Amino acid sequence: MRDIPIFATEYGVASLGLKEIPYTGVAYITIRDSGHLEDFLQECISFCKMAGAEKIYATGHNGLQQYASHVEVWQMSALRDTLPQTDAELSPVTEKTAEQWREIYNKKMRPIDNASVMTKTDMEALVQQGGGYFVHRGEDMLGIGIARGNTVESVISVRPGAGREVMLTLCGCLCSETIVLEVASTNFPALKLYEKLGFVRTKKISAWYDVLTRKNT
Repeated sequence: MRDIPIFATEYGVASLGLKEIPYTGVAYITIRDSGHLEDFLQECISFCKMAGAEKIYATGHNGLQQYASHVEVWQMSALRDTLPQTDAELSPVTEKTAEQWREIYNKKMRPIDNASVMTKTDMEALVQQGGGYFVHRGEDMLGIGIARGNTVESVISVRPGAGREVMLTLCGCLCSETIVLEVASTNFPALKLYEKLGFVRTKKISAWYDVLTRKNT
C-alpha cells in the first residue's frame, strides 16, 4: 500500500497516508486546501475505508476541531552542551543487522500514536543514507534510534530504564549546537524523559483528529 501525496477532487486537495493500513489499519489525511471541508473529508474517508482503513486521523484544517482529538505532535529542543554525558556507544546499522533493527523498531513503535511502520524499503533507504544506530554498553544492547543532521528522529530502549542512555548517546553523535526532536503528546514516558534532560517544547507541529468520532456536544 502506497501513500497518495496529492488526492484532489472538486472539494479540495489532501495527502493520504495509506502505507500503515496493512500493518495497523490506520490511515492519515493531511488537508492541503478545501473550501468545502465536510464534503471533501467524506470523500477522503470513503477512499481510505475502501483501501482498508479501520481508523482514520486527519490534520491541516481548523474545521477538524469538531472531531475528537487524537494526538498533538510537538517539537522539542535543547542545547547540546547542556546535556549530560554518557559512556554508552553507537554502532551503525548495516545490511547484515538491518532486519534485526527493523524488527525492534516496529515492535516498540507500534503502540505509539502516529508512529510509522518501518517497511523493508524504508529500511534499505536508512542503511544507504545512514543515521540508524544500535546503542550499547559493551556487549549489552540498550536500544536503537535514528539521529542525523540536528535531529533525533527516534529513541527506542530495549531495557527498562535505558531510554536516558539511548537518548544521550544519539544526541552525542550530532554536531549541531541545538538538537531537536518530535514527540507525540500521548507518549508520556518520552515527554517526561526529554523534559528531565532539559528539552523544552518549542512548537506544535500538528494536531490530529479522529474523523470517525465527533466531539460530544
